[in-house]
Amino acid sequence: MKKSVRLTIQGSIQPVFFNRFIKENAEKFSIKGFIRNKGDGIVEIFVEGNINDVNAMTLACKTGPQHSMIRNIQEKEEKFQGFKDFKIMDF
Repeated sequence: MKKSVRLTIQGSIQPVFFNRFIKENAEKFSIKGFIRNKGDGIVEIFVEGNINDVNAMTLACKTGPQHSMIRNIQEKEEKFQGFKDFKIMDF
């Protein structure tokens, strides 16, 4: 069964390290979608794939890499989009 989730994360994060951490976990869990830095410590992440993989990826996103301080997370289930890979997008 497939699942798609959009996460909006706020906190003190270093975009280069956070983006790399998310991309590595997306590859580990065979997740498709994207991460986009929106500025002011806000990151948007869209993940989709098999339900168990999306759940594991969502947990990794909520935890973040070492030294990141996540203050707020919004999670919303979305319609499956059929992304072919996982990308780090520009603003």
